[in-house]
Amino acid sequence: MNDPAGGLTINDRDVANPFEQFAEWLALAGASEPNDPTAMALATVDGDGLPNVRMVLMRAHDERGIVFFTNFESAKGVEIMASHKAAACFHWKSIRKSVRFRGEVEVVSDAEADDYFNSRPRGSRIGAWASKQSRPLESRFALEKEVARWTAKFGVSEIPRPDYWSGFRLKPLSIEFWNNGKFRLHDRLRYEREGIEEAWGVSRLYP
Repeated sequence: MNDPAGGLTINDRDVANPFEQFAEWLALAGASEPNDPTAMALATVDGDGLPNVRMVLMRAHDERGIVFFTNFESAKGVEIMASHKAAACFHWKSIRKSVRFRGEVEVVSDAEADDYFNSRPRGSRIGAWASKQSRPLESRFALEKEVARWTAKFGVSEIPRPDYWSGFRLKPLSIEFWNNGKFRLHDRLRYEREGIEEAWGVSRLYP
């Protein structure tokens, strides 16, 4: 995967499974990033064709893709549900590496959404009910009132997952790896496939 000098090599293992390379780099970042190695810039497009980008946390990854959770009534939720496409970028300054994903997006299963929602701190689960994400908020006090209202409503009982809160899986058609090089002569490898069930092809790019 990585050669002794820190560059990127092309070989059969890389072509067959770029997720192995991603997992290796994510593990490196996890050991050195001071904060949130799973943070990624998520890009979507609105109804006017204008791009939107924001930081979110990846919560799972495997050979199917990368998973994040959100309120489907938020800006990103609405935009993804309209196009079922997105792009994401991880950039880890501590190891001078970056990975970009582009592809199709599907909604995760109810079981996956329930499992993750129930693993969240109680305050975060209440927040999912209290926040009308991305919509205008008259004041911070109004939000605090909503938090207090839902806290009182649920009391000590279990907090169910709202119907409008779930997860997305970005299933990549393209994964690009960027490795910092001297004199800005960086290493770039792009893995592409025609469809989700197709085999990966790989090419090296000029920096």
